[in-house]
Amino acid sequence: MKSRMRPQRYQNYFDEEVLAAHPFRLIQLLYEGALDCIRSARRYLRAGDIRARSRAISKAMAIVTELSLSVDVEKGGEVSRNLVDLYGYVEKLLIQANVEQSEAPLEEADRLLATLLDAWKGCAPAQSTAVENEPAAERETYGPVSCAY
Repeated sequence: MKSRMRPQRYQNYFDEEVLAAHPFRLIQLLYEGALDCIRSARRYLRAGDIRARSRAISKAMAIVTELSLSVDVEKGGEVSRNLVDLYGYVEKLLIQANVEQSEAPLEEADRLLATLLDAWKGCAPAQSTAVENEPAAERETYGPVSCAY
């Protein structure tokens, strides 16, 4: 019974973090989730667990798709379009890894998403400070973000 309680407590903590998170933190959580899935897929690939590998890759694909859909190409212009293209490339790598049962595409997808996460972490504090200094009436409100799978 005790082992069942830990995942629930973790899930409750995670749910609270997501509900209270600033949109910049939500994006970080998505990157971290995708990276966790990719790293799990690499472990499952080495262990020969086909079902678990496919499930981990599918979850990573769902997260990367959500990231891609969240990009506002109209406001972001060329940079946003390039980011969407990069997400598409990562999705192709994940498909390739699953079909070929190969680790190299997973390594490349991991490296690309880790680089994006590092860049995002570098941007977030500056934006968070700017948001905190805005009068409350001028701050944007954000609806819930869904990355359910």
